[in-house]
This record gives sequence, structure tokens and C-alpha cells, in this order.
Amino acid sequence: MPQLVKGGKWVFGWVVVGANRTLPLPPEAAAEYRFEAGEAVVLTPGSRRSGGFGVSTPARLATASVPLRTLGQSAIDADGQVVLPPGIQAQPGDRLLAVRGSGTALGFIKHGPIYQEALAHPELLVFE
Repeated sequence: MPQLVKGGKWVFGWVVVGANRTLPLPPEAAAEYRFEAGEAVVLTPGSRRSGGFGVSTPARLATASVPLRTLGQSAIDADGQVVLPPGIQAQPGDRLLAVRGSGTALGFIKHGPIYQEALAHPELLVFE
């Protein structure tokens, strides 16, 4: 997992939203966040600067130091994908950057300085 700039966020790679609004979870991220097939997940808003959203579990959100607003719920399927609920602003073909967020949620960002820096790194993996 590369760090794009010294002291910056660690990224897992690009994730492309599938035709049925499916979001593949990078295997390394799924292992780090201990996501499992069949598990319920909650989607939370991302920052205004980076847009996007976070994916977490109800148990992990319960341990957050501050209450987090939720955008919807889903589950991880047998292929390690999440079907995005209607409240998520992402369309098939959208390219999101999977980043190590807080310990609470795996982040998926769609604009901002981290996203722009990632565009200059062709070595990043792409998950479709």
C-alpha cells in the first residue's frame, strides 16, 4: 500500500463502481478492516474537501469517539463487494480512491488534493 507523499494518507488504489453500483473492496483493505462476506456495513459521509464516503461496520462505528451520520446500509457479498445504497452519490464507472481513513472507516474519495495527487501515480492498483 503506497503513501503518495511523505506524511500523507496511505492508499489502497483505485476502485471502479460496477454496473449494478457494486463497489469492490480492495483485498488488502478488507483484511485490514476485517471485513467479511455476509457482514453488514454502514456508509458514512466523507469530508467536504475529499467528498466520497466511508465504509464501516456497526460494531466499529459504536466505538467511534463521536457519533457519525450514516448515509445508508449494505452488506458485503461473497465476492467482497458492497452494493451502494441510494444515498451514495456514485454512478457506474466512477473511479474512487480507496484510502486508509481513521480506524473507524475505510475511505473512498472522489476529489480533492489526495485524489489529484493519486492521478499522477500510474502504479496504483485498479479494482473493478
